Amino acid sequence: MAWLEAKQLAEAILDGFDRHYRLFRTITADARVHFEQADWPAAQRCARERIDFYDCRVGETVAVLRREFHLRTADDGLWRRVKVEYSRLLPQHHQPELAETFYNSVFCRLFDRRYYNNAYIFVWPLLSTEHLEAEVPIFRPYYPGRDGFLSVITDILHDMDFARPFRHRRRDVRNLMRAIRERFPMNRARHQNFQLAVLSTPFFRNKAAYIIGKAINGADQTPFLIPVLNDEHGGLYVDALLTGADELSNVFSFSRAYFLVDTEVPAAIVEFLRPLMPRKSKAELYTAMGLQKFGKAEFYRDFLKHLRYSSDQLVVAPGIRGMVMCVFTLPSFPFVFKVIKDRFPPPKEMTREQVMAKYRLVKLHDRVGRMADSWEYSHVAFPRERFSDELIAMLRAECAGSVNVEGGQVVVKHLYIERRMSPLNLYLASADDEDIAHAAAEYGDAIRQLAAADIFPGDFLFKNFGVTRQGRVVFYDYDELCYLTQCHFRDIPEPPFPEMEMADEPWYTVGPADVFPEEFETFLLTEPRFRKAFRALHADIFDPLWWRERQAAIRAGQVEDVFPYPSDRRFGAPPGLC
Repeated sequence: MAWLEAKQLAEAILDGFDRHYRLFRTITADARVHFEQADWPAAQRCARERIDFYDCRVGETVAVLRREFHLRTADDGLWRRVKVEYSRLLPQHHQPELAETFYNSVFCRLFDRRYYNNAYIFVWPLLSTEHLEAEVPIFRPYYPGRDGFLSVITDILHDMDFARPFRHRRRDVRNLMRAIRERFPMNRARHQNFQLAVLSTPFFRNKAAYIIGKAINGADQTPFLIPVLNDEHGGLYVDALLTGADELSNVFSFSRAYFLVDTEVPAAIVEFLRPLMPRKSKAELYTAMGLQKFGKAEFYRDFLKHLRYSSDQLVVAPGIRGMVMCVFTLPSFPFVFKVIKDRFPPPKEMTREQVMAKYRLVKLHDRVGRMADSWEYSHVAFPRERFSDELIAMLRAECAGSVNVEGGQVVVKHLYIERRMSPLNLYLASADDEDIAHAAAEYGDAIRQLAAADIFPGDFLFKNFGVTRQGRVVFYDYDELCYLTQCHFRDIPEPPFPEMEMADEPWYTVGPADVFPEEFETFLLTEPRFRKAFRALHADIFDPLWWRERQAAIRAGQVEDVFPYPSDRRFGAPPGLC
C-alpha cells in the first residue's frame, strides 16, 4: 500500500534526523566540560568534528532508505505522499525547521535536480517556529529594581552553574558594576518592566564562555554579553562587559568559528537573539550556532525573496579579478558568489580539488575573526534575465564546466557564497590618513592572529583581504593558504659579492616551502603612509625569528588568546595571573 510505504519512509527519514540532533547535542554539551577543564585541544577537536555530523547522518539515512526500501528512481506520486506524511510528524517536534532541511538533504542526495521543487522538498518552510518554546524556559528574568544590581549580577554568575568556581567573584562583580555605571547612568528613568533577561545556557567558543542577555526598560532592549574565561588554574573570571548591537555582532561575526550551545529548541534561541542584532539574518544566527546546513537553506530562501522584490542585475564583482575564482555579486544584496575557474593561468599550479580542500580547511579551522566563512552550494539555479551580459561572457569563458544556461535559467554546479566586503586595495585607494593608519593596524593584527591559529595566508596582497562594515580586515582568498607549521621561514643570506644584490636572480636557493619575511616590506608596503603606520606597530612581522617563535609555540601545544572584542573592554586577569 503506497500510503503505508510513504509513512514508513517519512518515519525513517525523521529517525535519521533525530539521531543526528541527539549526537549533535551530545558533542555540543561536551564544550562545557572542555571549557571548565581548560582542555583547549579537545575543545577545538569537538568543534571541528561536529561540522561533519550532518553529512554523515544524511549519508547513513540514505543508505538505510536504499537498503530497506530498495529505492532506485523517484516515484512522483509516492514522494509527494512522503512529504505529506513527513509534514504530519513535525507539529509537535522541537526542531521542525531543522528536520525539514534534513529531509531536503536526503531527497537531494537520492534524486535528480529536476525534482528540487516545493512539490517534493521544503523549498519554503511548512511550519512557523516563531512561537516555538522549549519545555524548560530558555532564559531567566532578573529584577535589579527589586533586588539590586549587586544581588542580580551575583545570581546571574551563580545560575550559569559552572562546575569551576569564580576565583575572585567579588572582583568580577565589582568590575561589572563599574562597567554598568559607566555605560548605563543610574539617573536614567526606569520603567515598571525594567528587568534583565539572560539566556540560561552559556555559548562556548574557543577559550571562552559567553553569557548573553538583554536589559529591558520600557520599549528599549539593550543587548549585553559577559565573556567568562578560565584562568587554567581551576578558577573562572569575568573578562569584560560588551553592550550594544555592534559589539555583539562582532562576537557573532561571519569570520569566527561556530559557537557550541546546547539547546532543545534552537528556534527559540534565534528568536531571542534576533532583536539584539538586527543586522544579522536568521541564516547567519543559525550558522553561528553550528547549524550551518539550516543556515544555508534559510539564506537561499532570503535570496529567492530578494530576487522577487528587486530588479538589479548580477554583475562581475568590483576589484582585481582573481586567477582561481570568478566572483560576481548582486549590488542590492550584501554577498558575493564565487565559482572555481576551469583552468588556472601560470604561476598557479593546483587543481580544482585542491582549491576545494583549502575551503574545507577554513571551514574546519578556528577562523579567529580573520577568515570569512562561506556557504557551499551545488546545482543552484538563477534567473537568466538577472545576469549582465558581461557576467555571462565571463562565466562562459572561464567557468564553462561549472555553469550551464538552460532556457531561462543559469545553473551553477558548484559555488561558494560569502559576505561582501570592500577589497583592501580599493579601500586604501580612497582612504585618508586616519583610515590608512587603522587599516595598517588591522592588516597587521590579521596576520598575527592568523599565525596564532597556525594559518599562513601564502599571498599577502591587499586584494586578498577585505574590510568589513565594522572596519575589520579579513582574509578571503584561500588558494595559497597553508598551515604555518608547514612553512620554512628563512633569513636572506648575505651575498658572496655585493653586486649580486642587483642581479635579476637570487644568489641563494629557494625551496617550495621557503618564506623570506624580510621581503614583505619591499613587495607589499609600497604606499609610504601605510608603510610608516605598519612599521610602527608590526615591524617584527618582517623578522623570520618572530615567525619561527610562533611555530614553536604551536608545536608546543599553546593555544593563544584571540579576543573578539577590543582590549580596552577587558577588565584584565585577576591578581596572580598577569
